[in-house]
Amino acid sequence: MKPRILKIDPFNIDHEILKQAAALLHNRGLVAFPTETVYGLGANATDPKAVANIFEAKKRPLDDPLIVHISKMEDLSELTEKAPALAYRLVERFWPGPLTLVLKKTDLVPDIVSSGLDTVAIRMPLNSIARELISAAGVPIAAPSANLFSRPSPTKAKHVFNDLEGRIDMILDGGKTEIGVESTVIEVIGDEVNVLRPGGTSIEDLKTMAKKVNVPSETWHQEKSPGKYPTHYSPRAKMILVANKEDGVEKVLSYVSKVKDQKKTFGIMAKQENFDKYRGLNVKVLGPENDSRTCASRLFSILREFDEEKVDIIISESIPEKGIGFAVMNRLRKASGPVELFFNIFHNNREEESDHPQRSGEPHNPDPFNGSDY
Repeated sequence: MKPRILKIDPFNIDHEILKQAAALLHNRGLVAFPTETVYGLGANATDPKAVANIFEAKKRPLDDPLIVHISKMEDLSELTEKAPALAYRLVERFWPGPLTLVLKKTDLVPDIVSSGLDTVAIRMPLNSIARELISAAGVPIAAPSANLFSRPSPTKAKHVFNDLEGRIDMILDGGKTEIGVESTVIEVIGDEVNVLRPGGTSIEDLKTMAKKVNVPSETWHQEKSPGKYPTHYSPRAKMILVANKEDGVEKVLSYVSKVKDQKKTFGIMAKQENFDKYRGLNVKVLGPENDSRTCASRLFSILREFDEEKVDIIISESIPEKGIGFAVMNRLRKASGPVELFFNIFHNNREEESDHPQRSGEPHNPDPFNGSDY
């Protein structure tokens, strides 16, 4: 089953296309669609069997809760119980946008959506295609990122197709997403905000609204939040994340030497300022050091590009953890995996080809996107 791929202009939305997508959603189908953060894989959030199809298509563990997307404030009161006053102030300030709130759920939210928890993660996306789709469907849409579980999130329709061809019904191709990393997930306790996952809404912005913002050093232990696993957003290549220090370039080059000694292939993800220092090497620019927005928008695409090149190891520089840079570094740490995995990089042989679906002997279908920016 090939998904139907329909181009849709966010500035001139074809509502006939949205009607087709809405019909699929009401028939327990799966529709991938753009948000301002990444592409989401949507199903009718009120239908447990439809939601189960998300977990099956993504190969996602059932204990990893989903985010429910809404298009109007009335849905918030129907899907959640009375929230703290601060939660409503945050919604007024940041919605629509890349902020997800974890709140007590009502019985309208099936347990499969919340992985059996009594809470639900909910947000209103900024992207016009996403909101118009939810409105056309007339139901809230449960939508994690539209990729195979643990892979880098998709920021282009092409990424969705590469991961989920044969697993979903439709892809709404609205072009490249703007932000490039997922939403910030928070819970509100009284006058305090607990950050469960950093993302498109910065910690600095949250601090303008709350007396205290608690940011745990490691966010993957937060059971109420999507993306809680210690290894996530990962390319097929092994990753090394180099600390943001003065000797960062020298450290990268030392790893390059080790990789060459083992005759492994590699790619470097570098800040723009350091590009010339890696001349002659396989290097891709993440963005300027102090432009975290650009770095976020390029992050997952670069990881996927290196996978297409089938490199063994990706060596990444760090960026300052300011603004959305905090979320970028969170994703890079998770893509690199726990510390014990790091020490095994130079001791394990490359995984067998059969472990990589895109590198196996399975037939390869022509790319319907023909190398476009979409």
